[in-house]
Amino acid sequence: MPAPKTLEIKPVLPLAESGELVVLIRNGSTSFYIDAEGKYAGLDYDLVTRFADEVGVKVRFVVAPRASEMTNRLARHEAHLAVGITQQANKKIVVGPPYLTLQPVLVYRSTQRKPRDLADLGNSNVMVSNLLAPSIRAIEAMYPTLRWQEAEHQDTEELIEHVDSGLIDYAIVSTHSAAVAQNYYPGVDMAFKAAGPQPFSWGWLSDAPPKFADQINRFFKRIQDDGTLARLIDRYYGHAKRLQPIDATTFLSRRNSILPHFRAMFVEAEASQGIDWRMLAALAYQESHWDPYATSSFGVRGMMMLTNDTADRLGVSDRLDAVQSIQGGAKYINLLKDKLPARIPEPDRTWLALAGYNIGMAHLEDARILAKRQKKNPDSWTDLKTVIPLLRNYEYFSTLKYGFARGGETVIFVENVRSYYDILVRFEHPVKPMFPPFNEQVTVTNPENIRLGIDAAAKTAQENEKRAKLAPPPGIEPRIAP
Repeated sequence: MPAPKTLEIKPVLPLAESGELVVLIRNGSTSFYIDAEGKYAGLDYDLVTRFADEVGVKVRFVVAPRASEMTNRLARHEAHLAVGITQQANKKIVVGPPYLTLQPVLVYRSTQRKPRDLADLGNSNVMVSNLLAPSIRAIEAMYPTLRWQEAEHQDTEELIEHVDSGLIDYAIVSTHSAAVAQNYYPGVDMAFKAAGPQPFSWGWLSDAPPKFADQINRFFKRIQDDGTLARLIDRYYGHAKRLQPIDATTFLSRRNSILPHFRAMFVEAEASQGIDWRMLAALAYQESHWDPYATSSFGVRGMMMLTNDTADRLGVSDRLDAVQSIQGGAKYINLLKDKLPARIPEPDRTWLALAGYNIGMAHLEDARILAKRQKKNPDSWTDLKTVIPLLRNYEYFSTLKYGFARGGETVIFVENVRSYYDILVRFEHPVKPMFPPFNEQVTVTNPENIRLGIDAAAKTAQENEKRAKLAPPPGIEPRIAP
């Protein structure tokens, strides 16, 4: 791999003097990006901002294009911290406790023969995620016929997209990233482990004040002990691999063939109810596969599968009218959110409201009570989804007010909606571009102007308009849902 270029940045002032924690961070789904709501997000971003708040300092993130250069820049005193790095031999850097372990895997097009190991690749081109490049360099010399290349500005999803399209032969990425990206590119699969598990940590300068290291170590011990770390990891990866390849393929196909006819209706519902149209579309697909005439044996009907009582309460006179159904479903989600305690933040607030949409708020409240009994967080979807399936067990539901419920189906329901929403976020534009809100405690420096959004694969507005002009679909026959 060619030696990465470095960008000159002036050395930072000591933290005690500046009151600003300068952090080198990598753009990517495992670290830092701008999410669907136009907010900064990512596991490393969440961890650093929580740490900074705990110790009472501001944060300035410096986006580094390549993970492989972060430790060298840290050694030159360009930052106080480098986050999301592997173990290093640099004596100037101290590496903290690991908080995430990534398994490098080789991905390939599933229509081709599945390779058995690196020796089975011949003289193929192999592109390596820059996050994993430092750990892969040790094995490159063992396979000199392979054409190794480190990804520079391409994120993991782009690498997988390139494999899917045939632009590159193979890519080495983490299992976490591959599992998520397979929802968008189901024609790509994981072949084998390309190296041993790689622990990721924070790194700081060995000459930093001892208090700084103590604060970091105490922070990680606390978030491991109280479950904060597990909940954050679940937020970004908990719904990965929920969809089967056939489900993802069908969804992507119907996104092109059916969604354009209803997109304007979802956008109109966002305008009136304030819920991202892509979230409403994901919910509608999970409920009815975008079939406005869908009918269930339990009496729920329409695009958003509303009961007759719910429809009456929401002012929906015709559940089979797609516009009324979508508007009604959006209103219902907002009503469910309003019933939840104000202290519950996003995105958990939305996930819990979706659970209530499926199982009913009474059973959801039973599950939250059960979570408290088990000393879990009733406001966290990560904790709650381990409890809801227990509502079908007599030993648990017999002690609760509203009794038996098929909680396992609710977990699948919410996790599927999350997956469909993630796909739409990456392929469909929001109604209007959203930018991170001003925060005097957090600033971001992006010297190389790297695109930080997660919709890199989004199609252009012109393409969306072209699809929207397609002839209306033929009549859709009512179906009976199981």
